Amino acid sequence: MTTIMYMVVFGGIAKISTDGLPQPLFYLAGITIWQYFSDCLLKTSNTFLTNAHIFGKVYFPRLLVPFSIVTSNLVRFLIQLSLFVFVFLYYFLFTDVPITPNWYLLLFPVLVINIAGLALGFGVLFSSLTTKYRDLTMLLGFFIHLWMYATPIIYPLSTIKNETLRLLMSLNPITSSVETFKYGTLGVGEFSWVGLLYSFGFMIVLLSIGVVVFNKVQKSFMDTV
Repeated sequence: MTTIMYMVVFGGIAKISTDGLPQPLFYLAGITIWQYFSDCLLKTSNTFLTNAHIFGKVYFPRLLVPFSIVTSNLVRFLIQLSLFVFVFLYYFLFTDVPITPNWYLLLFPVLVINIAGLALGFGVLFSSLTTKYRDLTMLLGFFIHLWMYATPIIYPLSTIKNETLRLLMSLNPITSSVETFKYGTLGVGEFSWVGLLYSFGFMIVLLSIGVVVFNKVQKSFMDTV
C-alpha cells in the first residue's frame, strides 16, 4: 500500500525520476531497507518506558531487549524482502526492463548488519534520553519522517545536482546502504566503497556510544521513569 501511494504521489503527481526503472520496483527497493531501519529505531527507542515494569522486578542484561527487537524484526523484514523479490523476478524474467543485478549484491548481509547496528545505536541512545526527557518520543516519530526524505528512498541520488546538498546527503549513514542495495539488485544507483566504509564506521562509533550511555542510565533509570 505504501508503494502504491508513492507511485501515485511521487511518481504520478510529482513526476520524480526513478532512474528509468518501473516505479513499483524502485520504491520497493528503498522501502524494504528503510522500513526495517525505522521500525527497529522506533521500537528500541522506547525500551525503558515500555519495559519499566519488567526491569523493576527482574534483573537481566537490559541490552537483550533492544537487541531482541532488532533480531525479531528480521522476520518482518524478510516478508517485505520476499515481496520485493517477487516483483523483481517478474520484471527481470517477463519484461524488457534493463535490470542488471551484479556481484555487489553479495554485500547484502553487510548492509543488513549495518542497518541493524545503526537502528540499535540510535535506538538505545534515544531510549536512554527518554528516561529523563519524555517528549523526545513524540519528536522522534516526526524526525524519522523527515529523515526519510533526506534519504534516497523516493528519488535517486543521481537527481541531486547541488554539490553541497549531495555532500550533506552523503553524511547520512543510511544513504550508502540504500544506494548499495539498489545498485547490487537493480544495477542503478551510486556505489561507493568510501561511503559504505563511512557508514559502517559511523555505525560502530554510534553503537559504542549508545551502549555506554545505555549501561550508565540503566543503573538509575527507575528513579526517573
